[in-house]
Amino acid sequence: MEYILKDKKSKKVIILLLLLDIMLIAAFLLPGLTPKNFHFFMPRRITKILAVIIVSYGIGYSSLIFQTVTNNHILTPSVMGLDSLYLFIQTFIIFVAGSQTLSQMIGYKHFIICVGLMIFAACILFLLLFRGSSKNVYFLILTGMIMGSLFNGMATFMQVLLDPNEFAVLQGRMFASFNNINSNLVGISILIIILVCIISVKDLPYLDVLLLGPENAISLGVDYKKLILKTLIICAVLVSVSTALVGPITFLGILIVNLARHMLGTYSHRSLSFGTTFLGILFLTGGLLVTERIFKFETTMSVIINFIGGIYFLYLMLKERKR
Repeated sequence: MEYILKDKKSKKVIILLLLLDIMLIAAFLLPGLTPKNFHFFMPRRITKILAVIIVSYGIGYSSLIFQTVTNNHILTPSVMGLDSLYLFIQTFIIFVAGSQTLSQMIGYKHFIICVGLMIFAACILFLLLFRGSSKNVYFLILTGMIMGSLFNGMATFMQVLLDPNEFAVLQGRMFASFNNINSNLVGISILIIILVCIISVKDLPYLDVLLLGPENAISLGVDYKKLILKTLIICAVLVSVSTALVGPITFLGILIVNLARHMLGTYSHRSLSFGTTFLGILFLTGGLLVTERIFKFETTMSVIINFIGGIYFLYLMLKERKR
């Protein structure tokens, strides 16, 4: 009976979030449109909203399943060092070939290089992890954090040696931006997201069982090792696509996943995946409205999201400490 009540509550919250998303999207798309400027502004605004949906699902769902795998509500896929690798790739390109080369790589080439290298690095890490029987998920986290620190250190070293003008170009890639998105890349990203959805939807019941712990999941017939490896690869793909499309947003995942858990009051990954996606759309669309209509592009949206997410992260840390 209690589960049924919680399920009804989660459905109501999801519907409410969806309605709020529709209202915010309409508030972003429609104001200021006239018959003369419609064909100029509307395609650009739609591209931004599509990117918001892609990033919301990519970061939200990857953070949700990563926390399930690690059995920790504070960790996110960023501990695997993929954000640091993205920053290192941008810095390395400018350091070796100059900012002009990076500026020219705005299409498929740059996207494929970033996504390919991030997925390749993650897969190498996972294969090394699962080759030995004594290694576990916590070994992955430790290795990912070390690799992330390594990439950050190398990127910082090269940034110090850069010309100030080239560093200014690099700085534009260090923060998430929805203003210069290639519409062709949005199409590829949507195809990748749909493919990941189809592959991962079968695993949602198994992820629910995984919340009982590895031993209980194995005793109930879950192929633990295969599920963990598959889930981590999906995490790597989603984070890589989202980061390569708009740039890194560090605290978005931890913010929307934990808020979704609190608001929905359920452990069902099916419900939580909808909740995290809709919350992500709510925060990102709201962030676009604030940065464009209120701050007039004087600040970036990632600064606002990371500020709110950072405060919430500190709240979670203090909350866990009191337990």
